[in-house]
Formats: sequence, C-alpha cells, structure tokens
Amino acid sequence: MDLSWSHQHLTRRRTLAAATGLAAGALLRPGPALAAAAQYTNPVIWQDFADIDIMRVGDTYYASASTMHYSPGAPVLRSYDLVNWEIAGHAVPVLDFGAKYDLNGARGYVRGIWASSLAYRPSNRTFYWLGQIDFARTYVYTATAVEGPWSRLTTISTPYYDAGLLVDTDDTLYVAYGNTTISVAQLSPDGRNQIRTQEVFRTPSSVGTLEGARFYKINGQYYIFLTRPANGQYILKSSSGPFGPYTMRQVLLDLRGPIPGGGVPHQGGLVRTQSGAWYYMAFVDAYPGGRMPALAPVTWTADGWPVVQLVNGAWGTTYPSPAVPAPPRQVTPMTGVDTFDGTSLKPRWEWNHNPDNTKWSVGDGLTLRTATVTHDLYWARNTLTHRIQGPTSTATAQLDHSAMRDGDRAGLALLRDSSAWIGLKRDGGATRVVMVTGLTMDGNWNTTGTGTEIASVPVSGSRIWLRANADIRPGAPRPGTFSYSTDGITFTRLGPAFSMGNDWRFFMGYRFALFNHATQALGGAVRVTRFEVSTP
Repeated sequence: MDLSWSHQHLTRRRTLAAATGLAAGALLRPGPALAAAAQYTNPVIWQDFADIDIMRVGDTYYASASTMHYSPGAPVLRSYDLVNWEIAGHAVPVLDFGAKYDLNGARGYVRGIWASSLAYRPSNRTFYWLGQIDFARTYVYTATAVEGPWSRLTTISTPYYDAGLLVDTDDTLYVAYGNTTISVAQLSPDGRNQIRTQEVFRTPSSVGTLEGARFYKINGQYYIFLTRPANGQYILKSSSGPFGPYTMRQVLLDLRGPIPGGGVPHQGGLVRTQSGAWYYMAFVDAYPGGRMPALAPVTWTADGWPVVQLVNGAWGTTYPSPAVPAPPRQVTPMTGVDTFDGTSLKPRWEWNHNPDNTKWSVGDGLTLRTATVTHDLYWARNTLTHRIQGPTSTATAQLDHSAMRDGDRAGLALLRDSSAWIGLKRDGGATRVVMVTGLTMDGNWNTTGTGTEIASVPVSGSRIWLRANADIRPGAPRPGTFSYSTDGITFTRLGPAFSMGNDWRFFMGYRFALFNHATQALGGAVRVTRFEVSTP
C-alpha cells in the first residue's frame, strides 16, 4: 500500500499523550514469594530500539529494530534471557537505496529503515530480514548467522509497509502488511518473488489506524499483531488459514507504561520461551531518548487470545525474571569503553547516512578525515553515532587534533533535529574549544539553523577530552551539558545547558555523535583514541 509521506507524517504515530485508563488484563500483585524471586526492571533496554520484531531460535532470542537514516541499518539484538541484550550485527549493511542516503545532493532523514521483520527459516538454517524502503519496493536480506555477512536476496516491487514475515510450519513464507487496510502476501518458495497478495482486514473507523504487523501461527491459528499508534495494540485471529477471514480483539489501550512521563507500551512482538511461557516486547515512547523496549508476560484465554499481565493496573516496572536455561555467556554491554581496536567498528556504532569509507579507519583509534566541506553538520558525511543510555549517561571522547587544518570543525554532539555540540574550531592556525547550539531542522528535515557559538576557550597541545552528559528522562528539563579537559582528569563545564527536544516526529532519539568536517578544504583529520559511555 503506497501511502504518501504527508499521509504517513500524520498517521504513522499519534502525538504522545499522558496514558489514562486501563486495558483489560490479568493483574499480578507481587506477594512475598514473588518479591523474593529474581526480577527484571523495565525498560529492559533503556536505549532507542523501536518497532521490535522478536523471536527465539533454540536457546537464543533475537530482535531487530528501526534505524531510519542510520547506516548500517536494522540492528540485530541477541539475548539468552529476554532481559540482557547485546547488538550482534546489522541486517542491512549499507543503505544503497539512492544518493540521498549518501548525503549526495539529497538527504534521507526520517526515511530508510522503518518497521521491518526478522525471521528464521529452519529448513535452510537462514535468517531473513524484510522491509520496504520509501514506499517504493521491498528488500529481503539473508544470513546464516546474525553477525553476518548479510546479503540482499531479492527486491520485490510491492512495498510491504510495516511488514511481518511468517515462516509457516510447511515452510511457506507469508507477509502481513499495511496501514489500516491489512493484506497478506505469499512468497515463492525461494523467497524471491510474490506469488499472491490479498486484503484480509479493513480496520473499523472506531479503531482508527492499525499498522506495525507481526505475523504468527500459534496452535494452528494465524495471528496478525497490530499497533494503534501510539496508544494501543490489537490482534487479528484466523482459524481458516493465513488469508482469513480474521476477527479482531483489543490487547491494550491507553495502558500506563513503566517509564515516568513516557507513553503507552505498544507495537513490538510476541515470543515464547523454551518452557512455553509467552512474553510481549513492546516499546515505550520516551523522548528525547527515543523508544525504549519493555517486556511483559502474556497468558492466553481458553479461546486463544493473548492477555498482557499487568501490575496494579499498569505495564509493570518489574516482573519475575523469565525461567530460561542458564546463559552460555554474558552478553556484550551496550555501554563502556571503546578504543577502536580491531579492523571494524563494533556494532554499537551507526553512521549518520552512509559513510565515505575512504575517509575513516580504525585500528589505532578511530581516524576521521574530513569528508565534506560544509557549514552544516546535517550535511556532513562520516558523523558516527552511538545511542544514549537512559535515564542519564555521559560520553567522553579523547581526541588527538594535531592533524586538523584551518576551517575544520570536530567534536562531540547531541544529535537530532535540534542539536548542540562541544568541539574544536581550527582557524588561522589557532585552535579553540567551543560550545555550539542552535543546529535545527524543520518538519521537512531541511536545515533551519547551522549553529551559534556561545562559549569558547583557546587550547594548545594536541590532545583534548570532550564530554557530553545527557538526561533523557521524559519531561522537563531534558538537559544536555558539555565539558572539556586537557588532562583527562579535571573537566571544565563549557556553555549553558542545552534542552533536548522531545517532539516525536523525528522518531529516532538523541544520539552521541562524533564528527569532523571542513568548512574550507578537505585534508584534515582527527583521531579518537578512546570513547566511553558511562552511567551514574
């Protein structure tokens, strides 16, 4: 269903509102026995991973998420207990969908990887990622291990909007997709072509918009799990096969979530543990940080409908930990120190649009050579981003700036459609550390402000430590603050606090971002020898 961008802008997510009322659901009231048991706390990941598709293969859980214009796209998360997660790889190695994803004459902000699907096909032991790009066509990537390498299997001319991929028990591949009008497509046995598509459900006007499809076969029944953005979840059920007919039931609506000031848990998917227990991983709108995954147990009614288990009438802040086998190892933390050793970036990193791979390297730190001549950070290639850890976290970057050239700008930003940064300006052979704010975009993601320098200090030598602290708890004041050090020990605050924006329309949350661009001519470079994200 080819929806125009203007239509999507209005319907893809509704304005966040305070959650009121209760969803129908069973209540968990922790008693002494539960209080003594191991528990987990929501959000299970306080980082921006939206539109989760989740599954289990053997004793390992996997999930994928939206990344919009960031590259590589579609991160694949891995867990052994549904609570502790690591980033294992990316299903879309490069956004080779047009020059705008290279910042070449156009920009891909808020396009790219939207809600997509991750599935595993036991018959050929292959992982499949499927998603539509720019309402034009659908791409399918495959890999035999989530770390990669991932390669493009096919391109399908039908754009499967907000798709859910089902590998049926007879190995047939089906896709549920659509916005308000929900359709099901059947793919060829090799997954390369569509051989049938059919409308299976039209959302009643009393419900409004449904999208974000996830497709399941459970106990012989077919289910399409759908979100009402951004405050509800519904499910369709068919006893007559994947093409329906389907009946609908509300799963939750206006349910209080586990993040104070955040939105209603919704979208995401269902997963079954090895012991047969079911869980729902949704996301919670929690800007300025983004959309945070939250986990709740699910039971089923006698006639086959899922029920989210509530705690005192809300999605629980805590629940008993899932009963799963002991993990084979600890997962890799999503925060901590990176010295950019090895031959590639760790999967926690994503570029703002595709990078120019001739202008960066790792091994002895991260070298960022200037790749763009511009006064606009939003046009600068090779800006490298890292998700912010909530509720508050601090990023510290150690830079060697001895190879900067006149006109170069390098630093550490809090990056979104309203941004600020601390960094270095090299002009006339002299270097200053500056704090810049007022980098802005409009609702069409065109630059409206390239930034204003509001604090400055001369620096000498070749090394500096830059620090950004971000408080991404929803509500006011959402401060970001900046400081610097010349010895890595004593840090000096620079500039006033920056109030991070919390409008939902950019979708992605704020990120820490390392950048280096020229305003006069290419040829300069900086080297990041150490980067750390820490929490209080």
